[in-house]
Amino acid sequence: MEGLEVEWRRTDSGTLVHLYQDGESRPESQQQDYHDRAHFFTDQIQHGNFSLRLDDLRAEDEGQYTCRVYSQQESGETVIQIKDPERLLVSGSDESVSASVGEDVTLNCSVDSHITPEHTEEVSWRKTDEDENVLVLLYQNNETLSDSSDERYRDRVEFFTAEIPKGNFSLRLKGVRTEDKGVYMCQVFAGGLSANATVLLEQLGESRIITI
Repeated sequence: MEGLEVEWRRTDSGTLVHLYQDGESRPESQQQDYHDRAHFFTDQIQHGNFSLRLDDLRAEDEGQYTCRVYSQQESGETVIQIKDPERLLVSGSDESVSASVGEDVTLNCSVDSHITPEHTEEVSWRKTDEDENVLVLLYQNNETLSDSSDERYRDRVEFFTAEIPKGNFSLRLKGVRTEDKGVYMCQVFAGGLSANATVLLEQLGESRIITI
């Protein structure tokens, strides 16, 4: 990888989508529209795989993209076309929800898409505040994987199973504890797309759930 440079650009405008240079990704070089949306598969770079993952696909992402690779000896490129991008929409709730310690609370997450739940590859709920990234509950390959939950949430969280066919992946959190307050993210991967909804569980006793 020494001396290797890889750049993804919009062919029409020359906009820099993502860059690999001097042995590492350079997200600070991305055009603002692609910041936090365009990523390399970090664990695949060592194998020469510089495929690009574009999150939160937008209608304006339609168009042609060029991947150019430069080495000390030569260069090459390939061109990819995104046509009629399909949007994956994930939403939470605008309503406030209060919960006292010991009560149950629902964190809302619904998928509005042409993609059926059967083709939803993965839905994960994670607690993501205060430098945390704790897995709360995971749905993968048409199955809820309760055993993968972090021990502090195990046996306390569940999906509403009957609602999953409707695209409802709301989370039920049982026996609320003081340490449960914080930010929760519902991340959905379906049909090669990804999207998320973020929820804040505020002070317990007078708690509210607000979609950010």
